[in-house]
Amino acid sequence: MTTYSGRHAAFLEEIGVGPLWVRRTAAASMGQADEVAAVAAVVAEEQRVAAPAERAPSAWTDASPASCAPAVAEMDWMQLQAAVAACTKCRLCEQRTHTVFGVGDQKAKWLFIGEGPGRSEDAKGEPFVGPAGKLLDNMLLAIGVKRGVNAYIANIVKCRPTDAMGKDRPPTAAETDACMPYLNRQIALIQPTVIVALGKTAALSLLKRDPDTSVATLRGSVHRYAGLPLIVTYHPAYLLRTPADKRKTWADLCLAMQTYAHAGG
Repeated sequence: MTTYSGRHAAFLEEIGVGPLWVRRTAAASMGQADEVAAVAAVVAEEQRVAAPAERAPSAWTDASPASCAPAVAEMDWMQLQAAVAACTKCRLCEQRTHTVFGVGDQKAKWLFIGEGPGRSEDAKGEPFVGPAGKLLDNMLLAIGVKRGVNAYIANIVKCRPTDAMGKDRPPTAAETDACMPYLNRQIALIQPTVIVALGKTAALSLLKRDPDTSVATLRGSVHRYAGLPLIVTYHPAYLLRTPADKRKTWADLCLAMQTYAHAGG
C-alpha cells in the first residue's frame, strides 16, 4: 500500500483525488455508531472543501501575507491605506505618481467627497490642493470647520484619471466601481453626520444616477447614502470657472448645516 506525506495528501485533496479507503477487516469490526461517525466525518470534510471561505490555503501555492489579507470591509485605517497604496485593480495605477487616500479627522462629522486627483494632487498625494483646494478650504470655514478638524476630504477614485494627452478627465464607471469599496470603508470607519458630494462625478457615483443627470437637478434635496444624509453641490474647480454659481453653493452649504443640526451634530 502506498503511503503519502502530508504535502502529498494535500495535493491529492486539492485536485479532488483521495477518497476515504477503509480496510475490510476494519470495516467488519466497526459498530453502527462507529460507521455513522465515519460517514459524518466524510460529509463534514466534503462541506469544508466545498466552502471557499473556510477552505485552507491551496496546496499549489505557499501561503503568503497577501493571501491572508482581510477583506476591504474589515480593514482598519492602516490596512486600508496600505491596500490603496498597492492597488492595481484598474489601469489608473499605471500612470500615477501617488495614490490620494484622503485627509482629515478620522472621526469627522463632515465628509466631503470629490471626483478624483488632478495633477497637483497626484504630485503631492493629498486631495484638493492648489486653487480648487483653497476654495474648498474657504467653503469649510464658512460652515465653521477646517481641513483636518471635524472634516474629512476624499475622492471617488484614489488615482489620477488622464486622457491620451495626459490631461485630467472624469473616471470611467469601471474605475469608480474598482475604487468604491475603499471609499465605502472610509465612510464606515468615519461615520460622518453629513456627506457633501462635490460635483457631478461624486454625486452620480454615490447616488447611482444616469450619466446625463445634472448637478442642478440634484441640488436642494437631502439624499441618502449608506444611511447617511448626502447633500450635492458644485465642485470647487467648476466654481473657479463659473463664479456666479458660488451663491448657489452657499445655499447648498446652508442646507447641509440645517441637515447637520437636525441630525444632532
